[in-house]
Amino acid sequence: MTKLNDIAAILRSKNAGPLNVTFDIMFASKEAYLRVRDSGALTAEAVAELYDVAVSDVDIIAYDIVDSIKVTIPRKTLSGALDDMDVYGCQQHGPLSTLLIP
Repeated sequence: MTKLNDIAAILRSKNAGPLNVTFDIMFASKEAYLRVRDSGALTAEAVAELYDVAVSDVDIIAYDIVDSIKVTIPRKTLSGALDDMDVYGCQQHGPLSTLLIP
């Protein structure tokens, strides 16, 4: 088992509007991309558990042509709200980085 962060070339998060955060997972090789895509580890259920959101609120899209995966979830706090600790959504990828990939 290997952490997603150790397989992905780039793992970042950012706002997808004020209500959602999106994670970009990019790979340096087709082999690494296929390993994660086909592992069965990166699922809506796994992401929902990591971020405490409903499974139905998790969108995962694999982009075969560019060896990348995009995951989108709702933000816990509206971007820019008084209690928002990450207005750009750029510090949210931590939990996802620890996902174990077989």
